[in-house]
Amino acid sequence: MVFSSLIFIYAFLPLCLLITYLVRSHQAKNIVLLLFSLFFYAWGEPVWVVLMILTGLFIYGTGLKIDQHRGTPRSKAYLILAIVGALASLIFFKYAGFLLENLNVLFNWHLPIPRFNLPIGISFYTFQILTYAIDLYRGHAQLATSAANLLLYEALFPQLIAGPIVRYADIAEQINHRQVTPAGFSDGIGRFLIGLAKKVLIANMAGELVAQTLGSHLFDLGVLDAWLGILAYSIQIYFDFSGYSDMAIGLGQMFGFQFKENFNYPFIAVSVTDFWRRWHISLGTFFRDYVYIPMGGSRKRQTFNLFVVWFLTGLWHGASWNFILWGLYFFILFFLERKAFSRLLAHLPVMFGRLYASICVFMSWVLFYFTDLDDIATMFKLMFGFSGQEILGQRSEWLILNNLPFLIIALLASTPVFAYLGRRIHDKMTKNRQHGALAVVTISRNLFLLFFSTATLVGSSYNPFLYFRF
Repeated sequence: MVFSSLIFIYAFLPLCLLITYLVRSHQAKNIVLLLFSLFFYAWGEPVWVVLMILTGLFIYGTGLKIDQHRGTPRSKAYLILAIVGALASLIFFKYAGFLLENLNVLFNWHLPIPRFNLPIGISFYTFQILTYAIDLYRGHAQLATSAANLLLYEALFPQLIAGPIVRYADIAEQINHRQVTPAGFSDGIGRFLIGLAKKVLIANMAGELVAQTLGSHLFDLGVLDAWLGILAYSIQIYFDFSGYSDMAIGLGQMFGFQFKENFNYPFIAVSVTDFWRRWHISLGTFFRDYVYIPMGGSRKRQTFNLFVVWFLTGLWHGASWNFILWGLYFFILFFLERKAFSRLLAHLPVMFGRLYASICVFMSWVLFYFTDLDDIATMFKLMFGFSGQEILGQRSEWLILNNLPFLIIALLASTPVFAYLGRRIHDKMTKNRQHGALAVVTISRNLFLLFFSTATLVGSSYNPFLYFRF
């Protein structure tokens, strides 16, 4: 089940909200949320929900031992057991096939390759559950009061299968003592519908343009078509993932949870480093706090530490060489910026930095989109005119003219422009005490987004979430 589906919007969510608000105690609300969350996951993964539950129970059990033997070597031993156990599941299901395939090629072996569907969201919920064990050992999180509470944290459906990565320490108190206010609930609805519109009205439309360009035969494209396709894919992946994060944050607010932001207008970044401060913030802070800093951070072996972080970042996104190359590509850019580019960019106009960051990020999506290394090489040749293709393809003019208004609106929506205008209107109406008119404007906006998102969903069969595969 996905957030941008009619069954979720008009059946699952209203029913879950209704039952949650009908029960009185926090414990009962938690049980309802846990049951609905497990059903939400089992809707698309009826087998793998057992794996998720077993992972949570395993971490809960090791967490008890970590806390029981706190301050002794046994506590660290149980932490290592928790990390190894959780990662073993992730490695087996996500990376075993990739590892065996490469061993077969490298040593001319004929090892059997396991074939099974990747459990949805396994990377996200594994990282989340690991933060609990590690923070518990460090003394940054309290022991979960029950296995059910930890399972709720792991399985909470708003952020279960595509993040943001939420730390137990950030919501432990909210699990038992959260409060839903009318203002918070209203804000949650608005945030959810904005995310829904991002996904349905922008990401899905950009995805159709991607299918017409990058998804077609590359040798049929002109140079301009290739850049148009990469631009469309940049728009698709940003609005797909940030839209999901907005929906997750909005859903959390409806149930009384406060999740941290996961995106901060990354396309206005002035450097690659700045881009990663704004893009998938929860993943970046995870690798910083649980890998980079424990390895020594910038105090010792900084270059090696950065290499490991970016290698793992690429590998986290998928068991394929293109994702590893994607991660190492950003490692090289980070290294160059730290050694020289950052000083240079600081003395150049801001727009130059934004242009530089945009080109670097656009090029990275070639590595991200194509899993075949030959296609990656072909695409780069095409983009820079080394493939012998014309600047304009047979459909270039048609593609550009038909999609230009959409691209302009989408690019504007990826900046703070619309949010700034919304705040100005809100502040002005609040200042003038036009609370009734402000409520009408807010409700009208929400109904508008809901109506057009619903109409688009009814009339289209294209509705994937890109980050579900990670």
